[in-house]
Amino acid sequence: MLTSPFEMTVVAKDTVEGNLYIDAAIAEVSRIEHLISDWIPTTPISIINQNAGIAPIKVDEELFELLKRAVKMSKITDGAFDISYASMDKIWKFDGSMKKMPSPDEIKESVRLVGFEKIIFDENNKTVFLKDKGMKLGLGGIGQGFIADKIRDLLKNKGCTSGIANVSGDIAAWGKQPNGKPWTIGIINPMNKNKIFATFPLVDSSVETSGTYEKYVVFDDVRYSHIINPKTGYPAQGIVSVTIFAKQTEVADGMAKGVFLLGVEAGLNRIDQLKGVECIIVDDKGKIFASKGIDMEKFDIAHEFVKK
Repeated sequence: MLTSPFEMTVVAKDTVEGNLYIDAAIAEVSRIEHLISDWIPTTPISIINQNAGIAPIKVDEELFELLKRAVKMSKITDGAFDISYASMDKIWKFDGSMKKMPSPDEIKESVRLVGFEKIIFDENNKTVFLKDKGMKLGLGGIGQGFIADKIRDLLKNKGCTSGIANVSGDIAAWGKQPNGKPWTIGIINPMNKNKIFATFPLVDSSVETSGTYEKYVVFDDVRYSHIINPKTGYPAQGIVSVTIFAKQTEVADGMAKGVFLLGVEAGLNRIDQLKGVECIIVDDKGKIFASKGIDMEKFDIAHEFVKK
């Protein structure tokens, strides 16, 4: 799961205490990897996948509840976010090797095994069953946020009053900096990734930014991103960056993917219905959109365009 950077910042009374917190965070990452990674064959997620269409698998409460929350997020996003996306055939390539678009039939076939409604939960026995053989769960769209939340909760319980867990860009912050000021995060300008177009204070909350400014293909002057709709098999279009603010990093993580695929109007509408969740979207023309709870003036964000 963690093929991308994992960074920790903690406020402690001395180096010894700080190192204890960092070591605890690293151990927690390893523990969760061995719970939710689908590329380690012995994890509960891998065993669920191996038994798709065969048998339900008993899991512990922690994983059972995570999977249920993931399915709830699928319902909120009308299936735009779906942990059974791992069942998709990988017909889109974003490494420069694609020379033409897949055919409509190939695209339709690629998603035939996907569908969160085919994930069956047994509350009494705490089992998870995938209805169709060949179905797979993958927690790449929510797992890093889940890890950031677990690190924050663990360290707070150990007495760490302030810090930041940054798991591949999924950021959970708690407490304040040693100077008493809030932690501050910057949002990368998707039109020029070497620049930041807005900064926000992060007070006991989380943020995640998903972008398509690095991985995409262009056919007939149409840009197709690496974020693929698990319902249709077609990549997201029209948006280059989504930033979600929420109390839980897990929510920010999953909703960022969902908003990307819902599009600007439907995405903002969905976010505005969720308590404590806010959103900033940049479309492929550089125009910025924000949910109702974001004060554009306060944070000095350009209203119309992100400057290159």
